[in-house]
Amino acid sequence: MALSSTIFRCTLQVSDLDRGHYQTHNLTLARHPSETDERMMVRLLAFALNADEHLRFTRGLSQDDEPDLWQHSLNGEITLWVETGQPDEKRIRKGCARSERVIVYCFQHRSASVWWKQISAKLERFSHLSVFKLPEEVSEQLASLAQRNMDLQCTIQEGEIWLSNEDTSIQFTLEKWR
Repeated sequence: MALSSTIFRCTLQVSDLDRGHYQTHNLTLARHPSETDERMMVRLLAFALNADEHLRFTRGLSQDDEPDLWQHSLNGEITLWVETGQPDEKRIRKGCARSERVIVYCFQHRSASVWWKQISAKLERFSHLSVFKLPEEVSEQLASLAQRNMDLQCTIQEGEIWLSNEDTSIQFTLEKWR
């Protein structure tokens, strides 16, 4: 018998002073049986960093042709393709071919550095690709916030990110690789 996804619900208050986005999002996340809390919370952070009423979680791990998050224009075109972790070159190329913007958020410090050294030269031609890395240990701190029902606040100002619940606050800045 196959394991089913675990459902998480999150009320996420985003105050993005850099983009002028202030909104509360009521989100439902399905954590695939093979996904860790760490990866799921990085997906949630990626949502917060790009929050928009048209941004959606996809089937992600269970679909090869969908990113972790995407945003469509009103006419159905993909305007934003968001990946977390260390996607392979083929997946990034697919996103770049199908979307106006592609963003990758890496979070496993040592393996992410090796991955980027191997893949970066192959991605030079994609001017609409951005790659960011979370500081070491931040993804583990994010995982500690994971609960089946979450109430989180995210504030972004001048590149500084604060993510908190009623007990814990995490503050960091992403490292921009591209």
